[in-house]
Amino acid sequence: MKALVTGAGGFVGYHLAAALVARGDSVRAFALPLENMSSIEQLGAEVQRGDVRNYEDLAAAMQDIDVVFHLAAIHGLWRPRQEYFAVNIGGTENACKAALAAGVRRFVYTSSWTVYGMDLGKPVDESFPLNPIQDVYTETKAEAEKVIRTYSTRDHLPAVIVRAGTMFGPGDRVNFARMADRLREGKAIIIGSGRNAVPFVYVTDVVDGMILAATNQQAIGQAYNLSTDQPVTQEQLWKAIAVETGAKPPRLRVPYFPLLLLAFLAEKAVKADDPQRQPLVTRLGVKLFGSDNRQVIDKARRELGYSPKVAVLDGVRLTAKWYNQLSATPQRTSG
Repeated sequence: MKALVTGAGGFVGYHLAAALVARGDSVRAFALPLENMSSIEQLGAEVQRGDVRNYEDLAAAMQDIDVVFHLAAIHGLWRPRQEYFAVNIGGTENACKAALAAGVRRFVYTSSWTVYGMDLGKPVDESFPLNPIQDVYTETKAEAEKVIRTYSTRDHLPAVIVRAGTMFGPGDRVNFARMADRLREGKAIIIGSGRNAVPFVYVTDVVDGMILAATNQQAIGQAYNLSTDQPVTQEQLWKAIAVETGAKPPRLRVPYFPLLLLAFLAEKAVKADDPQRQPLVTRLGVKLFGSDNRQVIDKARRELGYSPKVAVLDGVRLTAKWYNQLSATPQRTSG
């Protein structure tokens, strides 16, 4: 198949492009004008420049495309709210329109487990209503899903939504590298008891699920959780990363609810239109690491044949090799 990957310059986009190329698929990577795409070009993928906020850019990129993997989104950054809305919602609507005009046979949208809300008290399956916390990233991902549902039911866009767990792996600077950095700097903490499940999943497992969603006819019109049903606890994750990176595990434990209040105040103290300043801590971060979050993946197993292959702790070992190499040679870049 000939696939378009939006957001291909990111961590997940690279792994998806690599997996598609390895399958023998033709890949067109859609990237911002100034993004460094050398690692994608080394895979043999075609690179087309543009911005998801511009419909014409997407329309041009989707010519002769069979399957669209829409990954492009703003996340993990402290940006003005309007940028999240313009990219995460507006960009998704542009992608839907362009995909319909191009007549693609499948549109796979990468959403997030966070659209369900957090700390819901039990494992979450796809029947749960979308109820994101008050966080602009999770809110806009949930709204983008509504956009896709509209185009799917009203215009028959052959769309599939995949709700991914918190992905990590080689190249992950948003989650794994930050955690490892904090450990080495002696700044890591355990929030609450540390016995809560954290919804981390190795990136190649989710990528496999995305490709299954793109190639299974039964998937059209459906949503799937792509995560692991064998999660580790917050404390296990910190300790594993510490062991593999040669750092000391965190000793300081901070109560959950006081830290959540501090995060609320920290966010209020920093203007969202000043990307140079970051809150000391965010509510999303506190809830991600400090609350218990589990996903049910039975539907993806049953309908797609999805089966996670890399246990979380094995993934930590694989990712730590990348991180240790990166730390030893800081001038090196990675996809």
